[in-house]
Amino acid sequence: MSEAARVDWKENGLTHSALWLSDAGVAPPGRVVIADDRINADTAYRQACEGTALLWRGDFQNARQLLPALARRTDAPKRKAPTAGEPGPPAQAFHRYRMAKAQRARTLGMLLIAFDPGHVIPLKRAPDVAKACTEARGPAAERYIASLRELLGIISAYEWRRKGVEIPALGARIHPHYGVFSPVRGEYIDLLTRVKLPSHDLAFDIGTGTGVLAALLAKRGMRRVIATENDARALACARDNVGRLGMAARVDVREADLYPEGRAGLVVCNPPWLPGRASTSLEHAVYDPDSRMLRGFLAGLAGHLLPGGEGWLIVSDLAEHLGLRTRDELLAAIANAGLAVIERLDTRPTHRKAFDAGDPLAAARGSEVTSLWRLQVV
Repeated sequence: MSEAARVDWKENGLTHSALWLSDAGVAPPGRVVIADDRINADTAYRQACEGTALLWRGDFQNARQLLPALARRTDAPKRKAPTAGEPGPPAQAFHRYRMAKAQRARTLGMLLIAFDPGHVIPLKRAPDVAKACTEARGPAAERYIASLRELLGIISAYEWRRKGVEIPALGARIHPHYGVFSPVRGEYIDLLTRVKLPSHDLAFDIGTGTGVLAALLAKRGMRRVIATENDARALACARDNVGRLGMAARVDVREADLYPEGRAGLVVCNPPWLPGRASTSLEHAVYDPDSRMLRGFLAGLAGHLLPGGEGWLIVSDLAEHLGLRTRDELLAAIANAGLAVIERLDTRPTHRKAFDAGDPLAAARGSEVTSLWRLQVV
């Protein structure tokens, strides 16, 4: 566990200080007050909105019930002044959506929990979270303060890791680690099964994440796969999954920024689908600042393909429907990299949000198509 900062507060007439830990990289709150079972949700919500953090000293389960009460108040429709004309461009709506999500996260993150060494929560009816927190944060040699919301995320991720995610195309489960995006959107994985593998022995999987695509390539018959990652959690996650599946002899997980050395007959990449800044570790799997990974994959592909080899780019067009990137920009990036499209396979999303009419991005999600672009050097 790394020391990021400290948080100070007054309690029983004394000033206290402890490590501040935020997995999302949130700065410590400037003002902290003590709260317990006597506080009501309206008061807690008002203080959180004002930037005052609440360090919980009451029953743990009551704090857990307070969090959704704060969420309901945060999500309640706000009265807005009437505006003339049509809604703004999709990109503006998307940025408003992200700003609202960020504000929601800040508000809910104001409910804090103290941890003793060993990730022990010294509260009545507190669960044993030592194993879950150790897997996510490493050992804790001293006490620290963190948000209850992040703790609940760790507990949820621990269950995902323990149970795993069933991948029908793989015929096995993938176990995502905390901070590594879970492969719950199966449509992009299924695309990989619809294309015949090139007649080469070596494939690269660029930005492997959980290792699911590398494992699928090996299962489909690729004799050797080099899977790359530059995130420490994802590296550990991919290696764990490859080991669980008994594929360590065929799938080599390496630390690299995009490409490993050498050339391969097949190079696969599923980059983050939306241009934008990631604010948490999980968001790095969704947001690609200035399309850096997408552009880097395309720019380097010709130099890492064997003669006659193929690059498979798996990407959604959600960014196009949100006005964040155009199809012409994608095609220009492909052409400028000296590549040609030999085929494109499309599929529609099947995840829950694609059919949620109440989602702020419902119009864009309803039109979304996920594609596998087969690319070759011109």
